[in-house]
Amino acid sequence: MAKAKNPEPITPSPASAEYTVVARRYRPQQFAELIGQEHVASALINSLQSGRVAHAYLFTGARGVGKTSAARILAKALNCVEGPTPTPCDKCNNCKAIATGDDDDVREIDGASNNKVEDIRDIRHGVGASTMRSRYKIYIIDEVHMLSTPAFNALLKTLEEPPPHVKFILATTEVQKIPITILSRCQRFDFSHVGPGKIFDQLKKIVEREKLQADDDALKLIARRAGGSMRDSQSLLDQLLASCAGKLTSEQVNAVLGTAGDERVTELAAAILKHDAKSALDLLSVWVERGLQIGELVDQLVGYWRSLMLVSCGGPDVRELPVTPTQKEAVIGQAKLTNLDAILAGLEVWTVTRSRLRDTPHTQVLLEMAVVRLCRMDELLSVGQLIQALSQPGAVTVSAGASAKPGKAVVAPPEAGESAKKNGQLTPNAAVSGQVNTSENATLTLSESTLGEVWKRLLQLTGERYAILGNYLKVANSYAIFGPNALAIRFSAEYNHQYEACAGEASTKRLQEVLTAVLGAPAQVRVDRVSGSAAVAQTGASTNGPMNGADRKKHLMSLPLFAKASETFGAQIWHVDDEFDPAAKPRKSGTTETDADDAEDAPTTDEI
Repeated sequence: MAKAKNPEPITPSPASAEYTVVARRYRPQQFAELIGQEHVASALINSLQSGRVAHAYLFTGARGVGKTSAARILAKALNCVEGPTPTPCDKCNNCKAIATGDDDDVREIDGASNNKVEDIRDIRHGVGASTMRSRYKIYIIDEVHMLSTPAFNALLKTLEEPPPHVKFILATTEVQKIPITILSRCQRFDFSHVGPGKIFDQLKKIVEREKLQADDDALKLIARRAGGSMRDSQSLLDQLLASCAGKLTSEQVNAVLGTAGDERVTELAAAILKHDAKSALDLLSVWVERGLQIGELVDQLVGYWRSLMLVSCGGPDVRELPVTPTQKEAVIGQAKLTNLDAILAGLEVWTVTRSRLRDTPHTQVLLEMAVVRLCRMDELLSVGQLIQALSQPGAVTVSAGASAKPGKAVVAPPEAGESAKKNGQLTPNAAVSGQVNTSENATLTLSESTLGEVWKRLLQLTGERYAILGNYLKVANSYAIFGPNALAIRFSAEYNHQYEACAGEASTKRLQEVLTAVLGAPAQVRVDRVSGSAAVAQTGASTNGPMNGADRKKHLMSLPLFAKASETFGAQIWHVDDEFDPAAKPRKSGTTETDADDAEDAPTTDEI
């Protein structure tokens, strides 16, 4: 019998009629070539070396990460003439037939098109037959989650106790759809997403072996665009190399994919973070007219906001960011313009927008809505803030006929009769009537006589620069001087949320910045919280006679139970019923109000 001649490696030129795509030509043939799946390769190599090879394996993971390739390598390792071995020779007929999918003893079955119970019965009948020429009969079932319930049931017994010469390798992208009875009969291996850095290194090697040229930025863009799938990155590279003449650049990649350049994404992010909705919408309008794919742009923005989140949490030295080196500097600078909560809210807006794009033809409208919403992020209030603002009598009232800018609130200043309780160097508030008449733009010197005017200027300027922060200041319990150019702002316990918002480091710096502008000299701001009892003493609220809602709350907060709850848990009184009386005697269990009245009118034993 003539010895079979080994075929030449498949390396056709791109102009060949039998051109083989990059993803197939550079498919892994050894465990060492499984990029990003070192943990799986190591476990399989150890099992082959120790002789503890299971009868059924389940490979799970996203598309294009090497599940089917690993199944073929394992089949070669088991049936190689030099095996079982962790390094198949790739030269014997068995290895070559398995690599091309032509081996009679290694059957690759598509679970999506062979998902009926009759197809599984054919497998059961074939399991009993001996192998044609190999050591093992191996069944590779791809997309096994597509099998019907009867098909899974027909596979159970065979999968649990197959003949010694039979091995099963199942592969799926949706492991949650596989019955637990199947999972318990297999050794499961989870394949990870391949990192952009590893994909970039592989793409660079492919370009060099193809004797072509490509910019590193272009390859990095392809690596990020692949979303962790090695096969997707290779298919995309193949498409770009075929459609672009000469050296592959990032501009060509953006043009073919319909994505925005790095500078465009950075420019759009800068406009959003500066709350400039007009500039952001103008940029979108120009890009859409040029054919920019909206879905691709939203994907880029999700990655950009993720980078902002990582920098905001970990600083500029955070692990590898999903942006190009040119964008990294912009991300580090822009992360300082906002806080982490705003970044997280923006990231949620982008992810929700991306999911909604799949179900509507109005993609541009959704994108513009998301941009405008993010530009107005500094004007939005949380549900808790709205409830607290509405529940406080006279806290924030917006004039219906006011000509002020949207989002600004009109509120009366603290009452002239309110005075601050002395604390260390605290100086009582000056009466409003004692305010000094100065020009609107002139700077003031902080003193007892100018304190009222300084507070008025501080409220006005804070409201213009930081609308929400200005609204919070308007419910302050008192304000006082505690040193040269040093202002103390005090909130009562019922305004706990406003206190926490103003006492934060960023808010305090902003208040100091505004006070410095008012005084024309460096200034200090201290934000204090006043306990419930202190607040009552400070305002001079009397418990005798009828009280309005605010006075009743202050009176109740002075009681030991409520004061302790406020001190321990930060509790607040939201609403007080008109009938509520903390001094009322408790009624006995099982008695009604009528019974209690009758009991009071009934004669006592002594009277009888």
